Amino acid sequence: MNPVSRTLLRRLARYGLVGAVNTAVYYGLYQILRPSMPYLLAHVLAIAVTIVGSYFLNCRFTFRTRPSLRTFLLFPLSQLTNFAVSTVVLYLFVDWFEVTHRVAPLVASLSAVPASFAVAQLVLAGGRGPGRRAAVPSGRATARGG
Repeated sequence: MNPVSRTLLRRLARYGLVGAVNTAVYYGLYQILRPSMPYLLAHVLAIAVTIVGSYFLNCRFTFRTRPSLRTFLLFPLSQLTNFAVSTVVLYLFVDWFEVTHRVAPLVASLSAVPASFAVAQLVLAGGRGPGRRAAVPSGRATARGG
């Protein structure tokens, strides 16, 4: 396997790990908030916290980039992508392929990871894949790999 492919796979694995951590944080926070507020408000607040956490973890851990206001504002697009892909896959698996409601959400969630990863990489790494170089203001180039 070439170094670029290895780096991409490592990034994808780190992205998945960040997602697992965020899922645990979301669930814990939801359970903590739920007794003191309506469940939808608890859900929205927990999601908001995990999107912010996911942004900073993915900047630092997954893509090794510096946070910026621009990427912070664009990052929710990866979450929207995740939502859209998982919703379509869930619908297809339940209504077309008659997969049980217990299994279909897991398949749908996992199937959305590559698309949301691609959007997150586009937003946080500027579309530069592993091993590509980015121009810096001084005219020098720097590696942006993971």
